[in-house]
Amino acid sequence: MQNWSVSDKHLKGEVNTCFAAGHDNIIQNPMFEDGLNHWTGRGCNIVLHDVAKGEVLPSGGQHFASATNRTQFWNGIQQDITGRLKSKTAYEVSAFVRISSNLASAQVLATIWIQTKDLREQYISIGKVQASSKEWVQLQGKFLLNPEPAKAVAYLEGPPAGIDIIVSSFLMYPATKPSPSPAPRVENPAFGLNILENSNLFDGLRGWYPLGSCSLNVATGSPHTLPPAAQESLGWQQSLSGNYIFVTNRKQTWEGPAQTFTEKLKLFVTYQVTAWVRVGSGGTGAQNVNVAISVDGRWVNGGEIEADVHLWREVAGSFRLESKPSNVMVYVQGPSPGVDLMVAGLQIFPVDQKARFEHLKKQTEKLRMRDVILNISGGSALDRFCGFCVKVKQTYTSFPLGSCINRSGLDNDDYVAFFVKNFNWAVFENELKWYWTEPQKGNYNYRDSDDLLEFCKCHGIQTRGHCIFWEDSNAVQQWVKELNQNDLRAAVEKHINDLLSRYRGKFQHYDVNNEMLHGSFYQDRLGKDIWSYMFKMAHQLDPSAILFVNDYHVEDGKDAKSSPEKYINQIVDLQERGAPVGGIGVQGHITYPVGSVVHTALDALSILGLPIWFTEMDVYSTNEFVRADDLEIMLREAFAHPAVEGIMFWGFWEFMSREQGHLVDWDGAINEAGKRFISLKKEWTTNVKGHTDREGQFKFRGFHGTYEVEVSGHSRKTRQTFTVDKGDSPIVVEICL
Repeated sequence: MQNWSVSDKHLKGEVNTCFAAGHDNIIQNPMFEDGLNHWTGRGCNIVLHDVAKGEVLPSGGQHFASATNRTQFWNGIQQDITGRLKSKTAYEVSAFVRISSNLASAQVLATIWIQTKDLREQYISIGKVQASSKEWVQLQGKFLLNPEPAKAVAYLEGPPAGIDIIVSSFLMYPATKPSPSPAPRVENPAFGLNILENSNLFDGLRGWYPLGSCSLNVATGSPHTLPPAAQESLGWQQSLSGNYIFVTNRKQTWEGPAQTFTEKLKLFVTYQVTAWVRVGSGGTGAQNVNVAISVDGRWVNGGEIEADVHLWREVAGSFRLESKPSNVMVYVQGPSPGVDLMVAGLQIFPVDQKARFEHLKKQTEKLRMRDVILNISGGSALDRFCGFCVKVKQTYTSFPLGSCINRSGLDNDDYVAFFVKNFNWAVFENELKWYWTEPQKGNYNYRDSDDLLEFCKCHGIQTRGHCIFWEDSNAVQQWVKELNQNDLRAAVEKHINDLLSRYRGKFQHYDVNNEMLHGSFYQDRLGKDIWSYMFKMAHQLDPSAILFVNDYHVEDGKDAKSSPEKYINQIVDLQERGAPVGGIGVQGHITYPVGSVVHTALDALSILGLPIWFTEMDVYSTNEFVRADDLEIMLREAFAHPAVEGIMFWGFWEFMSREQGHLVDWDGAINEAGKRFISLKKEWTTNVKGHTDREGQFKFRGFHGTYEVEVSGHSRKTRQTFTVDKGDSPIVVEICL
């Protein structure tokens, strides 16, 4: 145990407020008023502390506890809560914690371990917070419990070994469901009008000022045309002046031109950001340039690109505010100190997101539909004269529309029902990743992925394999990190052999090595050719599977590491090294989507001629009506683009997807985003009825997929199925009554 000499403000009564509010807390002795009763150490010791014996005061009450002599990150204080949790119920957790350490901070995690009746074990992350030794901080979280646990233990963990976890209170209670958010009302959004002052610099530097000690001047020689993504939104007729801001004497990366525009912003409106940028000499290699939005001191990414001295490059991004700010400033930053910066035509304007919808609908009808002629013969003369009654119903949509699922979700029948009804493809959230299938060397877990595959097989759901490897070092098991080069190569070969031999022919796709634009764990240790080797080996083991690259921020202009240009260069390099890359995965974790920016990125990627899939799509907004609008933008842009051949969501159920990104609330209620999704699915499904013409034909244009037709006359009726696949000429179906 360590001594703590830091005094603290006594936050008296903060925890008692929870009880006063009537929460049905399931943690026994939550404030240690009964000593350490009901609490035990998880691989370590626990100690009780009294308010009268030290300078550290509890955040409420008279006592607090600490987990000491910790030798592993998972050591901490725990309580057995078996029998107190209900299945298909959401819970909230609240704890006041701190650490004992000279470290600036360390993450404290709240976790629940459960064991189901069939002895399946599961660890559920229920909350986390960055804690320090100087003050109490509140850890908060929510989680959904699906299976009925036979055993359950809640505990705190996280900091490195040797650091004590200190806890003043720990509460867990059923979550209250917030009231639905109303649809925001925006008056006079002035779509397409730039809200920045003097963007063309006709009036010198009016409206602009230097952030930091840099110098600003106006120069000429920049492009006169709008950047491509801005042209998509504003049209081709608008032009720029050719003037630009020349920034010199930069001493910090954040120094550059700035402008304050607080009063011009409207809440819940998506703003597109566009500019031409370029850097001067003096730096080493290309330089990141970022259009930043400072909202009451909080950084918001307005767009980022890698620029050089030779060409003007487009910055294309977006942002949105959902709470009223006190001060908003835009500034351009990024290059190394001493590197000059050039900024031309920086504009910020509200986007009419629905303006592209009619165009997208026409593109969709052209791309995803086909003319059908039903030739109906037989029947009586009266039938042929009056016309046969025809009812056509689409029973299956061939366009892949799926979501990630997890093993826990299968224990929730409402979750299963929504998934089976609305999706035809699946990807597993974590259950196929190496850290899940072999968390410790030689300790294998294929049970969860086997169960998910069997579930998909039973319901006719096709599957993507995500992922064989993951370049992010944070997703690599500790035992893998500790291997030397030779042992690591052997482990890589064994893993890919084990996985693809076990599941040969069962996954239609594989994300071979996830997020290679953002990580390089295996490449750093095994050399440049390891990436192409992984693809070659995967193809050799399962030649039927299409092998994908997969990365994020490719479509939104927010990350210089993953611009379409960089993604294309990476794919071409892999192909030149012999890697059989068969598809491009665009994850699609996007906030504040702008259709023209997404479309421009897809156009750029399509030059490779490979199928593009949105592999992990989700959108975010605290307002479910705005979330619905964002989702519609992404789905329409993807469905209308000829290079896109599939869309996968990264979850659809609350607490099993990105926060504020779900379609269905934890209790099974479909929110506005879910309703919009279902409405679009209905729009993209063909159901028609009518009568044949004098030639005995019934004509319609239908979405690609499987159909059932019922034809009836005065005395006869017949049913027949047929498929509408891709093609330009009409498909003719012969039906004999």
